[in-house]
Amino acid sequence: MSLTIPYRSSQFSVGYNDYDGVEAETGLRFRILFMKTGSEETISSRDYETAVLIIKGKGTIIYNDRECSFERSSWIDQNPVVAHFPAGDAVTVRAGQESRIAVISTLNSNQFKGKVYTPAEIDVEHRGKDILDGTCYRLVRLAFDRSIAPEPARIVLGEVLNFPGKWSSYPPHHHEQSEIYYYEFSPVEGYGHGELGDDVFKIQHQDLLVITDFRDHSQVAAPGYHMYYIWAIRHMKDNPYKGFEFTKPHDKLLI
Repeated sequence: MSLTIPYRSSQFSVGYNDYDGVEAETGLRFRILFMKTGSEETISSRDYETAVLIIKGKGTIIYNDRECSFERSSWIDQNPVVAHFPAGDAVTVRAGQESRIAVISTLNSNQFKGKVYTPAEIDVEHRGKDILDGTCYRLVRLAFDRSIAPEPARIVLGEVLNFPGKWSSYPPHHHEQSEIYYYEFSPVEGYGHGELGDDVFKIQHQDLLVITDFRDHSQVAAPGYHMYYIWAIRHMKDNPYKGFEFTKPHDKLLI
């Protein structure tokens, strides 16, 4: 359980930017691929199931002879394009403009049919909109979970758009499976606070929070700043992620 901040005060380099140590804690490997205009990258792995999520940019994803264009200038207003594929497969990304891409992977030899999810296929939930005076209203964008992805897959993936001054992952909740949150802010000098049990971390642009040990978690964005985070969970062996449990007595807020 930790806050990982290697890129808090620096720009991503061209190519892969790794968040070291995260895989050892969670079973999930997390990297940011930064691509310059006109560049091309093939993302593949012999041993890892992989998900590729477009955070920002313009270009084309090619998977199994299918070409899917993407253009995402703002994670506030637009859903992502996401590719999800098993070990041994690969996607090629051609960047028509400078692009920032999350690459999430986990060791998994199981084979399944991969897919590219378009923005229209991303499920968007207006969670918390009509409760607690809207103080925990946020958008939860689900790319895929066990109900969407094939059963042999081991990754669950989505995004949250946390509105300024609002809470998300609220009321606090927990689950047995490990999870990671990767954050960005608009404007980039923004910040928020993330709870892990009784520990509170100040969250800033390009930080990554590691959630383990069944710890309760919840977070809030400072007023004036949109907080965005990618959330990824790894299914445990014989114990897949099927949802979370609200922490008592805060669950009573939903009654």
